[in-house]
Amino acid sequence: MSSPAASPSELLKKAAAGDQFAWNAIVDRYSGLVWATARAYRLSRDDAADVAQTTWLRLVEHLDRIRDPERLGAWLATTARHESLRMIRRGGREQPTDEADLFEVPDGDAVDRLLLDQERDGKLWRAFAALSDRCKTLLRILMADEPPSYEEIGAALGMPVGAIGPTRMRCLDRLRRTAGVAELGA
Repeated sequence: MSSPAASPSELLKKAAAGDQFAWNAIVDRYSGLVWATARAYRLSRDDAADVAQTTWLRLVEHLDRIRDPERLGAWLATTARHESLRMIRRGGREQPTDEADLFEVPDGDAVDRLLLDQERDGKLWRAFAALSDRCKTLLRILMADEPPSYEEIGAALGMPVGAIGPTRMRCLDRLRRTAGVAELGA
């Protein structure tokens, strides 16, 4: 049975040798990171689940070929990123729906609220797009439905754990300044 404190290198060796407990420990330790990375690309829940499954499949295929086992989190995040981009490229198709009320026109007040919300959201997304790639990636991971631990984020982004919080605050401050605090209703 593998220790929960075992190093990624030990876990990879044991998993490659067929140790189910080691494999489970890897999945338990890094599943939040893989999921958050996929969701950071604003994929649907189903598409993000497909990306996560493909990422784990890629790890099984490369268990004995990971060059730096201590950076397993970064390898998984990079693989999930590549699979997310592949999913986005394939996903440009229309998806039919049975929801008849999807195209109903809302009443006047709802239209006003909808327009104001769209305008606010547009400003926010334009401000977000102006951030550095590092800030965008960090904020997307931190805002995932199930954010990974700071240790996992640090491993994936090559960032000391103690720098994550201050970096997050600087990124949010830039976002507020770029979008304008008053316009965001903050």
